[in-house]
Amino acid sequence: MNDFMLLMHNDATTEPADSEWEAYFGMLSASGAFQGGSSIGAGATFRQGGAAGPLSARLTGFIRVTAHDLTDAKRFLTGNPIYENGGTVEIRELPRD
Repeated sequence: MNDFMLLMHNDATTEPADSEWEAYFGMLSASGAFQGGSSIGAGATFRQGGAAGPLSARLTGFIRVTAHDLTDAKRFLTGNPIYENGGTVEIRELPRD
């Protein structure tokens, strides 16, 4: 199994209800693939020796899951309140270096 991060963007066309998140996290927990997650708050960017790039304001949360591959990880889009409300969910593999 591989680790993947689902990154939620703040571009949903409607604000997801708390009940949508509860149902989604219940499904993730029942799948056995849920490894945690959190909303993402305020922050800053830093770079030694120069100006840092801009902070990405569009990322609002992340969820970590295990899956066989990217195709398998895509199943976790179903029911995701951001995705289901017209927003963007970015899926990234977390390689083991």
